[in-house]
Amino acid sequence: MINEYIAYLKDNPEGYWFKAKLYGWGWTPATWQGWLVLVVYVTLIVADFARIEATSQSENDTLFIFLPRMALFTILLVYISYKKGEKPRWQWGLPKNKNDTQV
Repeated sequence: MINEYIAYLKDNPEGYWFKAKLYGWGWTPATWQGWLVLVVYVTLIVADFARIEATSQSENDTLFIFLPRMALFTILLVYISYKKGEKPRWQWGLPKNKNDTQV
């Protein structure tokens, strides 16, 4: 199964950074650029939370400052995934033929 999944990600003639997930709806990184975007996203979330937690006076401060920024970072990640990835679609397993990957 892992070898089939890797082959699915490597079958990327359009050069998408993100390919449609095999199960469910959404994307998965397919190139180093996609992985870099995901690592930057996680790093921004963790660093922002640590910075806010170090300077906040209460848990409510942390919550009300952190959540809008996390939402902004997430919207940016979804935007990049949409622009640089395949069109998202519901999928349950490997496509049966090449035409199934085009929606």
